[in-house]
Amino acid sequence: MRKSEHPRIEIMDTTLRDGEQTSGVSFVPHEKLAIARALLQDLNVDRIEVASARVSDGELDAVRSICQWAKQTGRLHRVEVLGFVDGHTSLDWINSCGCKNINLLCKGSENHCTHQLKKTLKEHVADIKQSIAYAQELGIDVNIYLEDWSNGMKHSPKYVFDLVDALKDAPIKRFMLPDTLGILNPLDLLSYIRKMVKRYPTLHFDFHAHNDYDLAISNVLAAVMGGCRGIHTSVNGLGERAGNAPLASVQAVLKDQFNVQTSLDESKLNQVSRMVESYSCIPIPPNRPITGDSVFTQVAGVHADGDNKANLYCNDLLPERFGRKREYALGKNSGKANILKNLEELGLELSPEQTKKVTERIIELGDKKELVTQEDLPYIVSDVLKHDTPDEHVKLLSYMVSTAYGLKPMASVKLEVNGEVYEESAMGDGMYDAFMRAVRHVYRDKLQRPFPWLENYTVTIPPGGRTDALVQTSILWTYNDKQYRTRALDADQTEAAIKATIKMLNLIEG
Repeated sequence: MRKSEHPRIEIMDTTLRDGEQTSGVSFVPHEKLAIARALLQDLNVDRIEVASARVSDGELDAVRSICQWAKQTGRLHRVEVLGFVDGHTSLDWINSCGCKNINLLCKGSENHCTHQLKKTLKEHVADIKQSIAYAQELGIDVNIYLEDWSNGMKHSPKYVFDLVDALKDAPIKRFMLPDTLGILNPLDLLSYIRKMVKRYPTLHFDFHAHNDYDLAISNVLAAVMGGCRGIHTSVNGLGERAGNAPLASVQAVLKDQFNVQTSLDESKLNQVSRMVESYSCIPIPPNRPITGDSVFTQVAGVHADGDNKANLYCNDLLPERFGRKREYALGKNSGKANILKNLEELGLELSPEQTKKVTERIIELGDKKELVTQEDLPYIVSDVLKHDTPDEHVKLLSYMVSTAYGLKPMASVKLEVNGEVYEESAMGDGMYDAFMRAVRHVYRDKLQRPFPWLENYTVTIPPGGRTDALVQTSILWTYNDKQYRTRALDADQTEAAIKATIKMLNLIEG
């Protein structure tokens, strides 16, 4: 099928029903209402499946509140509830909520019909038709799920066709074909869908994927190619076992790979994804396409350089489409181009020599496997450039600090002062205190000079950073009746304090 032949595809999102069947996930009523509003109003999903009938009183309250809001806003026809072939029970429950759509769960494989229901196909069809008739009395529209349809097509296709033959003229809006156990591959699915569409060209078929073999998205594509007119999704891929087809990925793949039109406002995808992440307490993997934290972040410096010159490393998945922006990672793989991109974003301008020094500092931090964020960058720039003097009178050649349970920390220091090298060791009440005592020994015992007095010492994490990778140490000193304040930044608190101390010694020696 050519791209131009694809019709508009209907999206039914089942985050609030199948998504809530994710292990450990349970939405309270106000969360369900918030998600339903976001899906229908902000994202403009065609339909949402919000619950299973008869589950609990809390579920009843949630569905009632959703249906009340949907009715007030003209969206009630887009709200659906899963129900069962159980006489009047599910339908009465759904009717009491004010919902006007039932997704009736029928048996789509002979194995399920025979061993779970312990009924013949004829008996099952009779029960289904009774439920449909009662739904009509209540003014409720019917879609049907052919549960385990994928196994039905594999092992009992005659049963599937006989079931649909018996129901094809009934007042059913949609026949929904689930890969209930996630067993299908795209080639088999394409064949099965085409058989269904060829045999029943006037029926509306939905496909409901499960991701057990990590093939949900591939199977969605096969279903669309085969002629399905509706696709079921869930936000962040939530759902039973390995989950359903992720809504964001379905939207991107259908639009970019097959030129399929949907109703979605994709600029709201990230916003809704984060809401569901918060309510479900299931974190989004950082490398999940479209919504993961790192998927619009370029790490390699050569990528940033290519983007600077002609957007050489961009594809159709532009972050702005999804309410996001491209970022350029700061770390050991950062090149000058990454730094420049981030400086440009922050409105900072540095000379080539200053940029080189900042780059070297970021790479140094990256070698420690620390994450450096854009929010950290101004502090790194300040740390590198402030008190930057062409001549270093005091150099820290090497040092070692150690601590052990029950023993005082110890430090050994090798210091170069105005070209002369000195070594000292000392114990202290902490690792930094031990380092300071060793340096004092150098100044008082070897150089016969007073040592600055430490007046105040503060440690902070740069505000706005997304991690605690960097620690900023600020120290106030008094020396010869003058005060000096030095700051330093590092992933390690003690090392940051040591760097601030060396800056101070250079100030007084200069």
